[in-house]
Amino acid sequence: MSLKVSIITVCYNSESTIRDTIESIVTQSYENIEYIIIDGQSSDKTLSIVKEYSEHIASIVSEPDNGIYDAMNKGLKLAAGDVIAFLNSDDFYESSKVISDVVKCFSANTDTSIVMGDLVFVESSNLHKIVRFYSSLHFKPWKLRFGWMPPHTATFVLRSVYEKVGGFSLEYKIASDYELFVRMLMVHKFSFVQINKVLVRMRAGGLSTSGIKNSLLLNSEIVKACKSHGVYTNLLFVLSKTPFKLFELFKSPKKSN
Repeated sequence: MSLKVSIITVCYNSESTIRDTIESIVTQSYENIEYIIIDGQSSDKTLSIVKEYSEHIASIVSEPDNGIYDAMNKGLKLAAGDVIAFLNSDDFYESSKVISDVVKCFSANTDTSIVMGDLVFVESSNLHKIVRFYSSLHFKPWKLRFGWMPPHTATFVLRSVYEKVGGFSLEYKIASDYELFVRMLMVHKFSFVQINKVLVRMRAGGLSTSGIKNSLLLNSEIVKACKSHGVYTNLLFVLSKTPFKLFELFKSPKKSN
């Protein structure tokens, strides 16, 4: 029996981008997909666009929430797949073969719990122009102490992992996904496999990547996330990643075959 993959999209007033997200999922060559959309009761045309694809969507929830991580937790509670992934409402999969490639990786590595791939940031006005390449290839769990984490939307996790570690903490405004990776990879030490291939395109300018204020908040929450689980770090450790992140502006992804 093929693995069932649950993909969760959280959205709010995303009428300008949500169609690209949905189209990248409904055009996947892999068929055993459960698609879940959690909408924060949008006031624009987001929900009407979502409903155009209702035959491809297993669950649509539209109601107020307590932020993005609360909405993500709602999606987790609904997910029935063997594998769970999140795709933001301004992101989209690189090709129609992404889910198929991920499932093949899980099938070939039956002892792994997590599969992670690469991600590229693109200009919101030109989705073909890559402005940053975020590779998972060199990620190691110990690097979490220095502020590095796997690209969240290019990471696929067995549902059994969430059943063991729980969902997203609402104590964090911007780094709850980071704290979750600390639990998965440093506390529980779940195994992972990396795919040296771009899986997701993300429009530049997301909450965790824009502005000095958000950057400072993110770094302080990273330190909090590590320390809350007995993982030693400090702000200097986390800030040391900054010059290395600049190299991502000049790196290029591997060409697909």
